[in-house]
Amino acid sequence: MSIHAKETSIVTDLALAPEGHLKIEWVAAHMPVLNRIREQFEQEQPFKGLKVAISLHLEAKTAYLAKVVQAGGAEVTITGSNPLSTQDDVCAALVEDGITVFAKYNPEPKEYKELLIKTLETKPDLIIDDGGDLISILHAERQDLMTQVRGGAEETTTGILRLKAMEKDGELKFPMVAVNDAFCKYLFDNRYGTGQSVWDGINRTTNLVAAGKTVVVVGYGWCGKGVAMRAKGLGANVVVTEIDGIRAVEAYMDGYTVLPMIEAAKVGDIFVTVTGNRDVIRGEHYEVMKNGAILSNAGHFDIEVNKPELDALTAEKRVVRRNIEEYKLKDGRSIYLLAEGRLVNLAAGDGHPAEIMDMTFALQAMSLKYVNDNYKALGGTVVNVPYALDEQVARFKLESLGIGIDKLTEEQKTYLESWTEH
Repeated sequence: MSIHAKETSIVTDLALAPEGHLKIEWVAAHMPVLNRIREQFEQEQPFKGLKVAISLHLEAKTAYLAKVVQAGGAEVTITGSNPLSTQDDVCAALVEDGITVFAKYNPEPKEYKELLIKTLETKPDLIIDDGGDLISILHAERQDLMTQVRGGAEETTTGILRLKAMEKDGELKFPMVAVNDAFCKYLFDNRYGTGQSVWDGINRTTNLVAAGKTVVVVGYGWCGKGVAMRAKGLGANVVVTEIDGIRAVEAYMDGYTVLPMIEAAKVGDIFVTVTGNRDVIRGEHYEVMKNGAILSNAGHFDIEVNKPELDALTAEKRVVRRNIEEYKLKDGRSIYLLAEGRLVNLAAGDGHPAEIMDMTFALQAMSLKYVNDNYKALGGTVVNVPYALDEQVARFKLESLGIGIDKLTEEQKTYLESWTEH
């Protein structure tokens, strides 16, 4: 165990490390793309002498990403990106592996922010962020801690929206790679990862059947597509709500019922919000919901389901199962909220499958190297993942599966590049 990591880390209990190591070993055995990148990093040492700060959902797959970055020569400090998704045994294992950890399960809001700030106080050279919390604190409150920052990579839609707003206002001080916008992120992580992990969380938490129920998916982006697809596969009747006309037509042609939220609220048994916006389920919707309706959120922040307005209608509140709160309304109906309205797939589950996060975290690791190699030229911009890097991750994935694909002949290349060939 690193003496520095042990002395400086803030975790719940170092004695939990053995279980955490087992979790990390399990996911590492199912992340062949990241293993290949780790071999490259061990040889090339792209982060030698640099400090890397990471804020992600701190469970086993994230832990393995941190170890891969560490294998590239970095001094790594990590914190959580959601109070309820941090796993204390994984934190303890990382400390034993020489990574400084400022994270614990379910800290108070004030302590949660203090842990984020402690991570930034290491004065990192590079940052991996989730939801933009580290970057937001740096720019809004602690610019004294960004003196060495070269750039970083952002995981989520929510974070990228915040970064683009900063870029538009001329406030972003260094380049950030929009990992969420890469093909190998949203096509697989957002769709297949969210689709499966949301239902893992709902099913293990409620122990109820989805078949025959009406599931309302709020938002039909890539995450919403995945949630709806898996709900349909479980036998549910799926209703989609949207604000975007194109996505609404897409949901309709995918075979789902499309309704305004006020109408969907009347028929839904289970609700899943996946918008990245606030108050998409609110007071007017609670007023018309069925007795026994179940609310869950798969967006980054716990503001998609408006809890204050639900509280205002409530006569009594109690925990009826782990991660399930019953809101007994003044008119006698009960509405159930999962995982306090936080990310149901992580707060009430283990997050995306390891094979899915293998590709996403491969993108994170390679994007971090890319921004480190090019930060002087990139400046204070939100940068797309280069297509060549994106496709390389896909090719590594195919190789790990033993799948081969075709390549163009020279004649085909010439044809595609010419406007005179027929």
